[in-house]
Amino acid sequence: MSTTTYPPFDPLTWKQADADVHVATRDGEFAGFVEFDGTAHLVHDHQGAEVGAFPTLDDAFRALEGSQEPARRASLFPLSLPRVLRRRPRRARA
Repeated sequence: MSTTTYPPFDPLTWKQADADVHVATRDGEFAGFVEFDGTAHLVHDHQGAEVGAFPTLDDAFRALEGSQEPARRASLFPLSLPRVLRRRPRRARA
């Protein structure tokens, strides 16, 4: 039996986009944002879905970091070959 391990992914990079908005990127791609609504820091993931509301900005940053897994890109190859390609080649009759 073999085990598959994934390398650790890069941490989020934060930039302040406005007085009450911070945007996160990972490897140059959008990862989410945090906005302050006057009472709490609202965290949104890379799809815009709300992750939660947090009392401090640091808590909000940690929540977004912990809510994401590394993105896995779609493979060019399927996990298994189609049945036609799995068959053994037939030998020519002499």
